[in-house]
Amino acid sequence: MQAVEPGLLNPRVAIPFLVVSLIWGSTWLVIRDQLGTVPSSWSVCYRFAVAAVGMFVLAAISRQSLRIDSSGLKWTLLLGLMQFTLNFNFVYAAEHHITSGLVAVIFALLIVPNALIGKWWFGRGFSRNFIIGSVIASAGVALLMVQEYRAAPVGGQEVLLGTGLTLVGVMCASVSNVMQVAPAVSRYPTTTILAWSMLWGALANAAWSLINHGPPVIELRAGYLGGVLYLGIIGSVVTFPLYFDLIRKIGPGKAAYTSVLIPVIAMLLSTLFEGYHWTALAAGGAGLATLGLVVAMRSR
Repeated sequence: MQAVEPGLLNPRVAIPFLVVSLIWGSTWLVIRDQLGTVPSSWSVCYRFAVAAVGMFVLAAISRQSLRIDSSGLKWTLLLGLMQFTLNFNFVYAAEHHITSGLVAVIFALLIVPNALIGKWWFGRGFSRNFIIGSVIASAGVALLMVQEYRAAPVGGQEVLLGTGLTLVGVMCASVSNVMQVAPAVSRYPTTTILAWSMLWGALANAAWSLINHGPPVIELRAGYLGGVLYLGIIGSVVTFPLYFDLIRKIGPGKAAYTSVLIPVIAMLLSTLFEGYHWTALAAGGAGLATLGLVVAMRSR
């Protein structure tokens, strides 16, 4: 008999869900500050080099074995390329063309491919409440996208390019998310999988950066260096084990609901630190996204 997945209101699910959402909601402000002097692919490389070291240390502290067979290493290589190389490079590249708020909102669409790929690949179904909640949340995301599109200080062609780059990043992230429930991956501890995946991701980012931008470029500004550490430790070492464990517990579709809450949190933080002004569209979109989340949280 298949084990019943815990509901989103279960404390073992709700607490890591909220922690991941709050932290990743804050990273959009930090990522935007990383853009400028340093090529974005080098910034991604530094983030996951720090994260890989941190994850290996975490594995050692928690006494998780880092031994993995050749088949497992191939899966971690694929995961590292999809999640920690392609996904983040497309996201950083998109922020050169559209606002971080619009990128965050588009990323909320992750719930759709996660649920569909999970069902197609592993036969993981979804409840009536999850479907209803997803429809409501998607309507909220659509309103937020309209708001961010109108507010974006760039031309239509730039918005289309940035949106396209973000959607490719979403698909890369979705594939890596669903991989977490593959038997070849889930038989290993999350920390072990992440340590190796982040290492491959950092190496792939370094190779890509050398080919396209030449030798490493670093900005010695305190804000930049602090941002790398924040994104590497808090935004990666703390969050990814929690998030990938959520995927294993409740499935990739439900876990992706963090991406619906994240832009709302990002907008709230922008209100506090950047003077973001709410419109009726933004408030309505955030309200619908939150309502959809509440409905979906009642599903099992």
